[in-house]
Amino acid sequence: MNDSKKKETIISAGIDIGTSTTKLIISRFTIMNTAETTQVPRIEIVDKQVLYKSPIFRTPLLDSSTINVAEVEKIVRSEYAHAGITASQVETGAVIITGETATKHNAREVLHYLANEAGDFLVATAGPDLEGIIAAKGSGAYDYSHRTGKVIANIDIGGGTANIAVYKDRVLLGTCTMHIGGRLIEFHEQKITSISPTVQKLLAENNRVLQIGDSSESPNVNFVVRLMAESLGRIVNNEVHEKDLVLLLGHLPNWTDKIDFLVFSGGISEFIYKHEPGTDQRSDYDDIGKDLAVALLKDEALQSFTWLEPVETVRATVLGAGTQTTEISGATIQVARNELPLKNVPVYHYTFGMNLQNGLENFEEAVKHAINMYDVRREGQNIALYLSELPYMKFRDIQKLAAAIIQVMEKRFDPNLPIVLVVQTDHAKVLGQTLLAMNVKQSVICIDQINVEQGDYLDIGRSLESGVVPVVVKTLTFHSS
Repeated sequence: MNDSKKKETIISAGIDIGTSTTKLIISRFTIMNTAETTQVPRIEIVDKQVLYKSPIFRTPLLDSSTINVAEVEKIVRSEYAHAGITASQVETGAVIITGETATKHNAREVLHYLANEAGDFLVATAGPDLEGIIAAKGSGAYDYSHRTGKVIANIDIGGGTANIAVYKDRVLLGTCTMHIGGRLIEFHEQKITSISPTVQKLLAENNRVLQIGDSSESPNVNFVVRLMAESLGRIVNNEVHEKDLVLLLGHLPNWTDKIDFLVFSGGISEFIYKHEPGTDQRSDYDDIGKDLAVALLKDEALQSFTWLEPVETVRATVLGAGTQTTEISGATIQVARNELPLKNVPVYHYTFGMNLQNGLENFEEAVKHAINMYDVRREGQNIALYLSELPYMKFRDIQKLAAAIIQVMEKRFDPNLPIVLVVQTDHAKVLGQTLLAMNVKQSVICIDQINVEQGDYLDIGRSLESGVVPVVVKTLTFHSS
């Protein structure tokens, strides 16, 4: 075999701490140069194999607003042992806190703790839009959209939220998140034990009352699940009524294409598709989950769509987190290996508009603004500059750009931090080497072939044998109830 086609493998972990359940998945990626011998190397993930799926655990809480960090860690350590791996073997993947769990006051602490303790390169992600995107990849909806050419909405409904992601041919058309989930009303011995603030507000807006201690058979419970189903039916049809606003978490639905197919994933989908609970999970959590599934199945607007069955239901998010979050950088890169891995580096996007001279005129002022924006406390927070729409550049142009980068990087509150660059075009290696040739005093990490946006955060892993680096692009956005 040609060495340029040599394969190597890396281990990925996905950990999903949801409103109702916590689960973990271990995968192995195979990467290889897929370019022809005479072309610029292009290293890609060519195979993903799931090695281990954990049982479904009830998410451990200390109280209604606090995640039990010690118990979460115990679950992770135990499941790593069952999978036959150690934390030091984990090179990529994602920890994701989903649904109402992301509103717990120590959610950020849990994420960062696990990101540091559960693997050498394991990342923390949160945010309702990202949850929907990851679930759509784990459920198979993302691939269905490619195979069918149709517009497919994946609706991932767990204990606290319904995360909608709409795809056509693997292109994300839009997202929306709603306060719809099984744990929003909970019971014990057929009496109501908890009602979420959103449900209380929904009832008040409709002049109805539901209280702790009321019967689980109360007609107002049925009213709530029916209204949730009706509201979801309007949202997927992009028909938002004023009475739906109470259930929206964040922005309005932002896709314009008409949806063709629906795929449901998450814990509620176990009831929708009538899957028998396995020996490793409980399907009934003494909440409105079953009632909600029945209401969804009866809703006329939802039934007007064709429903497809997912390849994964309750594990869709953790499967997506473990297998779909990692990208591989281009092979023409320049990285200071001793500085890797890097975690949680915010991205600032600067576009040159295909004109280097015009772009350079505003470059320093724009980056200085970014430094102040991301490092408000002047603690030395680094940033990654994403440089897009660069024109064709001769060597002298590359030198001009490198000089401008060196100058502005001195404006950081800690100017000795590595210079981290993401280049839209295949200029990473030449730009990185030019910086080094100009005796830049900082380490240089310059990568390409990664799609990022302003507001994203980057994790860059250690260099692999092929010289590329695994990269996870993520959104560290914590929503509130």
